[in-house]
Amino acid sequence: MLVLGLQGSPRREGNTAHLLSAFMDEVGRLGAEVTTLDVAEMDIHPCRACNACQEDGRCIIDDDMQEVYPLLHRADLVAAASPIFFYGVTASLKALIDRSQALWNSRYVRDLSDPGRGVRRGVFFSVGATKGERLFEGAELTVTYFFDAVGAESVGSLGFRKIEHIGDIDEHPTALKDAQQLARTAAGPLIGRKRVLFLCRENACRSQMAWAFARKEAGDVIEPVSAGDTPAKTVNPMMVEAMADAGIDMSYLVPRPINRALSGGDPDLIVSMGCMDACPVVPGAEVLDWNLEDPAGKPLSFMKKTRDEIHRRVGVLVESLAQ
Repeated sequence: MLVLGLQGSPRREGNTAHLLSAFMDEVGRLGAEVTTLDVAEMDIHPCRACNACQEDGRCIIDDDMQEVYPLLHRADLVAAASPIFFYGVTASLKALIDRSQALWNSRYVRDLSDPGRGVRRGVFFSVGATKGERLFEGAELTVTYFFDAVGAESVGSLGFRKIEHIGDIDEHPTALKDAQQLARTAAGPLIGRKRVLFLCRENACRSQMAWAFARKEAGDVIEPVSAGDTPAKTVNPMMVEAMADAGIDMSYLVPRPINRALSGGDPDLIVSMGCMDACPVVPGAEVLDWNLEDPAGKPLSFMKKTRDEIHRRVGVLVESLAQ
C-alpha cells in the first residue's frame, strides 16, 4: 500500500515536518510504501479557474502538480500536514488543494469513479502558535473537502496548540506518540491485504484495467498492483476512454516497471495478461496466465470487449480469493 505524505510547512526540519515524519516512519515500519512530498519546495501554481478540467478531468497547467495527481490516484492513505497560517493551511499546500479541483470535476461533473474511492483514507496534522479554541477549524474544513475531492475518507486529525519554535513538538509530552498511534489506527485495516500483481508488457491497457476493477470492487481485502516489463511512457488513451465509458476514471495513471511495483512488497499472486515469460520469480507467489490478446492498436470496440472480459475475470478472482 502507498501512503502519501504532503508536508506543507516551509520549514523542512520544523515541527510540522517532525510530526508527519513520526507518522510516516510508523506506517513504513508496519510495511507500507511511503512517499513524502515537501510541498513548499515544489513548483505548484495556483488554480486559474479556467474550467478546462471539466472537459476531460485533466488540469492543463504544466508544473509539478502533474506528478502529484498520479500519486493521489494510487495512494491508499493520504497524510496532509501544515502549520496554521491565519487560521488556514500554508499557501503552498492550499495551492495543491485548489488544484485537486480537477479530481473533484471527474467525480462530480463528469460522474466518473476513482477506483480508490471507498478504500482511500486521509489524516491531517497541524500545529499552531496560539491557544485559541477555534485555531484549527478553518484548516480542518479545507482539508476535509480536499479529502472528498481526492476520494479519501477522513479518519483522524491531530492539532497541537502553543507550538511555535523549532523543537517545540519534540518537547510535547504526547504529540509524536499520538502520531504513531494514529498511523496504526489509520493504516491498520489496510495492512495485510492479499497483494495481487497484474502484469502485462507496457502496463498501458490490460493490467491497468484489471488493477482498477480489483481495487474498486475489493480494495478492502485485496491490494492490487499493476506493472509492465517494458512500461510505456503513458497509458493507452483508448483504454482511458473505454474505462470512462464504464464510469471509471483512469486519467492520471502512469505505467510502472516491475521492480517499482515489487518495491512495495512481494505479491501473493501474479496475474499475467499473456506475457508469462516476463513474470518475475517470487518465491511462494502463485502465478496465473489470463492469456488476453493485447488491444493496443485495435479499434475501441475491441478495447471495450477486452475491458468487459477483464471485469468478468476479476470478479471470478475476487470470489476465489475470498474463499
